[in-house]
Amino acid sequence: MPVSADRERQLLNKYKLTTLYPDTWPHEGNDSSEDDDVVEQPNGAAAARHTSKLSVNSRSSLSRYRNIDRHASIRSGTTDSESLVQKDEPDPLGKAPSVAMELKKRGVPVEDNLKLRNRFMLSSTSFSPALFLSQVHQDASTEDLLRGLDHLSQSIEQKSASLKVLVESNFEKFVKAKATIDNVYKEMRDQGAEADTQQQATARRTSHSRHASRGQTHFRNTSGAFSLNNKPLPSDKKKNALTKESEYGVQGIKAPLVEAAIKAEEVWGPALGGREKEEALKSVLSTMDQYRDIFRLSGNMRESARKNDYDNIVDAYKQAKKYADQARNIAEVAKGNDAQLGDSDAQQIIVTAKMWHDVSKQIEDFKREVWKKLKSSHGRKLAAVADESEHEEHMELIGILLQLGVDENPIWEWLHSRYAYLKDKIARSFERSRIELEIMRRKIGNNENTDVRALAKHLRSVETTGAFRLNKDTTKDIDTPAVLAFWEKVQGSVSALLSSQTGILGEVLEYWETAQSFIDNKAQKSFPTAVFAAGLEHLELEPDDVQNLRSGAVDLVNVIRESIFSFFSDPPVEDISELYSPIPPTPITPATDSASANALTPSGKRAFTFDRSTVPPPSPKRGESWEKFAFWPPQANSLSGSLYLSRILVLVGTAASEMASMPVVKQARVAESLKTLVGAVRERCVQAVCAAWNTDAERCKVLETWTRSPDRKDLTVMPSSFAAFEEKILQNTQKIAYITDATNTKGSAEVVVSPPAKLLQALRSCFVTSLYKALSGMVENAENTKNDSTNDADPDGVTVAKSGAVDGDSVTIAVDANNRNIRMLLTLSNLAHLRADIIPHLISQFESSFSVKLTDESKTIRDVLGQIDARLFQSYAKPTVDKLSQIVNDGITSPGWVPSTPRPTDAKPYVYDVLLLLVLVHSEITATASTLTNQILSYLLEQSSTALINAFKQRTKYTLPALMQATLDVEFMAQTLNNYTTDRAGEVQSQIYLALDERTDNDARMRLQQELPEMRSILKKLREGTKGEFGCFKRDRRGRTERAGSSRG
Repeated sequence: MPVSADRERQLLNKYKLTTLYPDTWPHEGNDSSEDDDVVEQPNGAAAARHTSKLSVNSRSSLSRYRNIDRHASIRSGTTDSESLVQKDEPDPLGKAPSVAMELKKRGVPVEDNLKLRNRFMLSSTSFSPALFLSQVHQDASTEDLLRGLDHLSQSIEQKSASLKVLVESNFEKFVKAKATIDNVYKEMRDQGAEADTQQQATARRTSHSRHASRGQTHFRNTSGAFSLNNKPLPSDKKKNALTKESEYGVQGIKAPLVEAAIKAEEVWGPALGGREKEEALKSVLSTMDQYRDIFRLSGNMRESARKNDYDNIVDAYKQAKKYADQARNIAEVAKGNDAQLGDSDAQQIIVTAKMWHDVSKQIEDFKREVWKKLKSSHGRKLAAVADESEHEEHMELIGILLQLGVDENPIWEWLHSRYAYLKDKIARSFERSRIELEIMRRKIGNNENTDVRALAKHLRSVETTGAFRLNKDTTKDIDTPAVLAFWEKVQGSVSALLSSQTGILGEVLEYWETAQSFIDNKAQKSFPTAVFAAGLEHLELEPDDVQNLRSGAVDLVNVIRESIFSFFSDPPVEDISELYSPIPPTPITPATDSASANALTPSGKRAFTFDRSTVPPPSPKRGESWEKFAFWPPQANSLSGSLYLSRILVLVGTAASEMASMPVVKQARVAESLKTLVGAVRERCVQAVCAAWNTDAERCKVLETWTRSPDRKDLTVMPSSFAAFEEKILQNTQKIAYITDATNTKGSAEVVVSPPAKLLQALRSCFVTSLYKALSGMVENAENTKNDSTNDADPDGVTVAKSGAVDGDSVTIAVDANNRNIRMLLTLSNLAHLRADIIPHLISQFESSFSVKLTDESKTIRDVLGQIDARLFQSYAKPTVDKLSQIVNDGITSPGWVPSTPRPTDAKPYVYDVLLLLVLVHSEITATASTLTNQILSYLLEQSSTALINAFKQRTKYTLPALMQATLDVEFMAQTLNNYTTDRAGEVQSQIYLALDERTDNDARMRLQQELPEMRSILKKLREGTKGEFGCFKRDRRGRTERAGSSRG
């Protein structure tokens, strides 16, 4: 029905409302708070609050006797009165026939809780109107409440009429009872008051009997509350008086009650306490037995965590979560129904909450440990122990986190941490290697000693002559141990970074392969089904995470590329103190012990192979070629350098090809930078090898030990040693230039390309220069007056005087290297062998290795060889030629040369001197280098003939005897040396006859023709008579080379 404005205002003011249609019942004062407390805590809170109102005296008296409350009986009256309240009543507002039934329908447990039920009974002194209306009539409308108010008003009027009749009929009794109660109360209140008044008056008179001044006091005369002499003694009447001083009549019984309570506590306390403990223990045991599965979960999880039993941890967590969900559902149902929880449900919620709190804490700790393990699980499994049936550690950890539930994606976190780990490992490991290499390089560079014997041994180490060499590992002899250790360190460092099997690059490739499998959702298939049952929230990577992974993989490739490029391109570091200073740890390199740090990744404190307190100074600057290269050890030869750099280039080319074949690298277009890396490293290696190659070619003269070759006695070991050296260098430089061993790798076509023309031109120039320098060194060895290399360049100890030394299956013989002519002859023989066989072979090998033609260079090399050979030949022959010319000149120009008889019968002595000198030369040549005999004797014959014509031209006229003597001298010499006659020698002889013919008359020429038969007979006798002296000139000309008379002219 409609409500007027005045009525509405009255209702709002009456019930403290803001609207006539409120959602909840308003709470007023203490009653409302108490009512709420009763509904929320029905099991004892209301009773405890009710018992706090002990008596009508005061609340302070209760606090002073809280120790004896449970022994007092002052609450019995209230308890008895409450127990008299009916169990059920009709609704005072007339809506329901039974209040208890209405409350039961609404889920309020009034049957089990008497005190709570009395709060709803109108006949109870603890009746709460607000609680009654909020529970019994919570759905009533305003009209219903108004009708109930009318019903209640009528009921009250009916009961008031009956009470009025009762009072009128018993009015006198009420008055008498009231007067009696007032008299009794007054008597109890004033009992002992008169005696107390008299005692106080007497005390006042005594205290002022001495007329003490108002401002003076004395201890014994002090009066008041603290006076010991004037304290009034309590009387029995006063103790029972209802005054404040007697604590309203209970002062007399206070002390006995307290004493009795203490005694009772001493006597019955232990017994009552034991029973209480027993009941508590029984309750606890009952609860634990009822919820033993819940209580066991926390301990089971702790034990599983200790044993790293991940499966049991996950199972325990799922059970705990199930119990927690059950408890949560119970609470939510009760809250939704606005009902009170039962004792069993409340107990289950409390036990489950305790368990869930402990389990949650353990799970959080366990998650932190798993996260820590996951972010540090970056080691690679060895192929020997890898088991395909077992999941990798990171997969197991990721699966556990996904089952337990995490906020972050563990797949992304692990991949990102592995990226950071690899990037940090690349920087740290290769930087540490560079520091150690620089220290080794400085130690080698500061050693200024150059051992010539060791150098010769190293350069000859690549020879393959003899069975001993064939079965010997020559790698360890190609350079000094310190240099080889440096090269091994360089190769090991590059391999540790670029090897796809054991290096960091292999980890990078494996990382991207793993990341790609996660991106394609292939790796997730290996998770157990429990992971998928837990949810699909973090099983897929976000697009931003995928992009970050791609960028990270490209970044790792760039870091590797930049590290290698910097190592080969940068010059040696001058100050390395900053390089080996401690590096602060990163988030992915937690502090660990040294063993684990060395096994996994370099930590902030690095372990070096040198003493940092004794770091050697930089190598002295001497203008050497190796001073520009950080990767080249000082004083290293080209054999070791080309060998190891060819191996290192294979690592670089293979690694670049493998990185270029990565799909993510192709998409990022990084292949061009990898191609540049290979080209730059190759160019630097070629520069370093060429510089060392030229230096070693200049030092190849130490290969000459003046020991005969075991294959050809007219040669020394120098040509074969030089050929082996050059062949080895060509083989290694070809591997460096083309990186052939890396061309079979996938992706090599994009990064490993053929060497540019500039690089090939540098190699061509270096090759030709090495030949020039080696030939110059050979000439220098032959021309030195004192051959210092004889005593120093004997690394193998095989040079012995004129005796044999065994070298495998061969025998080498040393020659007299102090004899200049022997050195010259052997060098000429070596040069002839080089020009005829070795150098053409080397040129052919270079052309086939580098696919170029050395047409111009070949012609130049032949010309240079001819010039060197001619110079050395002239150097050897000039002393003999000078001596021959002097003998001829002195013999012909001598006054006694003209015969005294008209018909000479013998050659002049100078002719025999010339022939004897040539016999000595012939003997020397055949004993040293027999292949040069024809060449040298032919040349000497030419020069002798030239000396003859020059000497004959000095005479102006020849008589017939003189003409016959000249003819006899020339013919005897020519016929004796007939086997060495050349075209030029024959031409000179013809010129001799022409010169003689010009210097004689016609008559002498005519008579000479008549004497020729006789002269032939004389020549025949002379040749037969000197057959023994000059028989060496008649040997068979086996192996005679083309006569070089025209070339020697």
